[in-house]
Amino acid sequence: MKNNLNSRRKFIANTGKAVLALGFSNSVLTGFTKNMSLNSTDLFTQKPLEYAFDALNVAIDAQTMEIHYTKHAAGYCKNVNEAFVAEVRESNISLESILNNISKYSTKMRNNAGGHFNHEMFWQCLTPKSSKDSSEVLFKKINENFNSFEAFQKEFNDAAKTRFGSGWAWLIQTKEGKLKITSTPNQDNPLMDISEVKGKPILCLDVWEHAYYLRYQNKRADYINNFWNVLNWDFASKQLV
Repeated sequence: MKNNLNSRRKFIANTGKAVLALGFSNSVLTGFTKNMSLNSTDLFTQKPLEYAFDALNVAIDAQTMEIHYTKHAAGYCKNVNEAFVAEVRESNISLESILNNISKYSTKMRNNAGGHFNHEMFWQCLTPKSSKDSSEVLFKKINENFNSFEAFQKEFNDAAKTRFGSGWAWLIQTKEGKLKITSTPNQDNPLMDISEVKGKPILCLDVWEHAYYLRYQNKRADYINNFWNVLNWDFASKQLV
């Protein structure tokens, strides 16, 4: 009886960690745990942060991290669940599939499906122990596609700085395997069928004001420069196909 109970507990725990595929078989992006009932109000859930709110203080202060995660990102998670229940009739559809066909859905779905995906990826792009040691393949591709790391970094910074209003900067991998830098407005992302530049996200940076304003006020460029001090290169490398 005890063994059966332990097995059941392990099954429930493992099921709760299930991740929806994001279109590329080796993706490690997590956070899209989904129940199979369309009547559920928590079809998608936030993945717990792997670091404390104050762990990234070299770039992002604790208060910003806490508000960003518990208020802004939590709101997108809540709202995408509501949109899913209202609009989706297939219990096993993935978030990626929704994003790939976002033009068929409401503005609420577009904003919140994008917001949930983008934030879940952003948290994993950050780490208090940033290191390039395990990213040889990624840096080789960066050099191949941008000629140098410095050129890549400048282009990414420019994409983040020049995104008018609110949005995101992205490093993506195209279907042809090339790396490109792009940016999207609001909570759009390169997986969406309405995106001007499409591809698999490798890393991203949130440039909404709520991501940096408490510390940096209007100095977005300083926030962008400090982002490189907490970038999780290991996670980004694992996104490559």
